[in-house]
Amino acid sequence: MAKQSYYEQQNEAKYLKFNEILDSLPYFCGEYFTGVDMRTSVLTKLNYATDLAIFFDFLVHKIRGFVGKDVADITLDDINEYVDASVIEYFLRYLSYYTFKGKPYKNGEKAKARKLSSIRSMFKYFYNKGKLKENVASKVSMPKLHEKAIIRLDSDEVDDVLKIAESEQKFDSGFRDKYNLNSRDRDIAILTLLLGTGIRVSECVGINVDDVDLKNLAFKITRKGGNVAVLYFSEEVRDALEVYLTWRNKRLLEVGVFGEVEALFISLQNKRITVRAVENIVKKFTGLANPLKSVSPHKLRSTYGTALYRETKDIYMVAEVLGHRDVNTTKKHYAALDEDIKKEASSKVTLRKENK
Repeated sequence: MAKQSYYEQQNEAKYLKFNEILDSLPYFCGEYFTGVDMRTSVLTKLNYATDLAIFFDFLVHKIRGFVGKDVADITLDDINEYVDASVIEYFLRYLSYYTFKGKPYKNGEKAKARKLSSIRSMFKYFYNKGKLKENVASKVSMPKLHEKAIIRLDSDEVDDVLKIAESEQKFDSGFRDKYNLNSRDRDIAILTLLLGTGIRVSECVGINVDDVDLKNLAFKITRKGGNVAVLYFSEEVRDALEVYLTWRNKRLLEVGVFGEVEALFISLQNKRITVRAVENIVKKFTGLANPLKSVSPHKLRSTYGTALYRETKDIYMVAEVLGHRDVNTTKKHYAALDEDIKKEASSKVTLRKENK
């Protein structure tokens, strides 16, 4: 039996979690998820199931006709009789601060919009099947989403992040400095790769050592949706990877597991590094460079996308490199088009003719 890839392992874990949640939902949800199976990813199904679990939990705790019921006992007849648009609007308000399975949560407009999308999808499915007399969810307006400023690093901040990562003394504590020296080569390689290619953090974590071709400055990643892509990196990225690979291979040889670990980036426990660990690395070093910016790996992706657009002025190239199916996503989130276009436009129109 062929060994599972990192992407396959992650998908399997998501399926297991999805099935666990589905078992706790009303019986009719099984029909719904079967109906949408072929056009939704496992992550989408997992998100929908999680959102519906919260919605049904809300019903049995807050809505007349459901209080006292078990979630698993809810029927479509109950939905027809007791759920109208006002109930769903109440649910959206409830999501601002709520408790689910004993833990407190709060949702902003974006999280509320996603949960409403999940509910709309289910209601639309059963309404089209003739099992709901009315699609009441369609009558509820989406929360207004306010555009947030896109956070990215400027070129000086990128330089500062890498210099700080390379430095032996960067913390107030000598112990922390000594501890971070153990992973310095790895952390520099991760930061350099993210900043130099714009890949997603999940793509970074999923890279195996055999996916990297240092000679041809190329590497292979698995995109969202499972598509495999070959990308290229600069000599600067190659140099950081070469230094890191020397550290990695020596470390694995010393503990006798060289050849057994497929992952390119490993933890100090000699296992594949996690997404959370990479997020912490990025937060740690960008926080030292600029404490006023909250920077995630996705913000490094924005940084790369914007820098690439400024160098090439080719939004379609940026979309291709970042793996966007829709170029509008690139325009909206990664390329600082507005300010660049405005600056360029300012010099296009002249008011006075030159004196001759």
